[in-house]
Amino acid sequence: MSDLYPLKFQTIYKDKIWGGQKIKTYLHKDFGDLPNCGETWEISGVGSDVSVVANGDLAGVSLAGLLEKYKGQLVGESVYERFGDTFPLLVKFIDANDDLSIQVHPNDELAMKRHNSFGKTEMWYVVQADPGATLISGFNKELDEQEYLEKFNSGHITDILNKEDVKAGDVFFLPAGRVHTIGKGLLIAEIQQTSDITYRIYDFDRVDDKGNKRELHVEEALDAIDYKHYPEYKTKYTPKKDHVVELVSCPYFTTNLLEFTTGVSRHYDDLDSFVIYVCVEGEFVIQYTDDDYPVKMGDCVLLPKSIDKVQLATTSGFKILESYIGVRG
Repeated sequence: MSDLYPLKFQTIYKDKIWGGQKIKTYLHKDFGDLPNCGETWEISGVGSDVSVVANGDLAGVSLAGLLEKYKGQLVGESVYERFGDTFPLLVKFIDANDDLSIQVHPNDELAMKRHNSFGKTEMWYVVQADPGATLISGFNKELDEQEYLEKFNSGHITDILNKEDVKAGDVFFLPAGRVHTIGKGLLIAEIQQTSDITYRIYDFDRVDDKGNKRELHVEEALDAIDYKHYPEYKTKYTPKKDHVVELVSCPYFTTNLLEFTTGVSRHYDDLDSFVIYVCVEGEFVIQYTDDDYPVKMGDCVLLPKSIDKVQLATTSGFKILESYIGVRG
């Protein structure tokens, strides 16, 4: 028998040139003496930013240490076979007090060749949006590399980017290769492959507090970009209370939206994967064995594979993103 249980981790806080205060004011997470917080890394197996357990008997143990000891019991046998001792997902909250840089991420093949890393396919769930907030996803017309470079070199790259009006609850799926940026005034939950590789294309000529511009990766980005035009960039879904609604299903993760006004029982015995809950609204209690694990907005919880059934109890209602690898049996 495994001694694993629903795991919470110590939040990793990151200040950014574009970061703000919503991590503190909206999610009620204390980032201490940092001037701002642009990102929180909630569950991470990335390099020097590996998450550490915050609750229960395993408090203080790193995610890498858990994987080494529990292997398939933690992540699922097929997941362990595929990813080994690397935890395959990275979960973040992002607070854009200013526009992020225009950027792109490489796919698995290019990232492995250049960086010995996974690529970066990701999804965004908009937790909160200021009035008039926008973001960029993809291009607004069909392009090739030559036309892209002409626009870039003439200073008109923003003319070819697809801009979207954004409100809370919107979802965007961003496969590796899609040019994108999060716009000012957005608080976003992000589920992504375990990778920290970003090719920064354009940064609005910003400088840091020492007067330096951030490095751009114009040449590296050329091979990574998907120049196609797509008819839809925003994910279409219909929210349905007291139901499970699929948002994203891709080779790297599946993410569902669970919006429940009363409790619900979740069964995972047909799934060979861990499950991650990201609470984006309300609060609830995970009831497992004889213990209760309270969860509130801004919390992330990892359910090890060895847990195949939990009860989610609530008096106020909740909205969570439920993510795992693969498909249900």
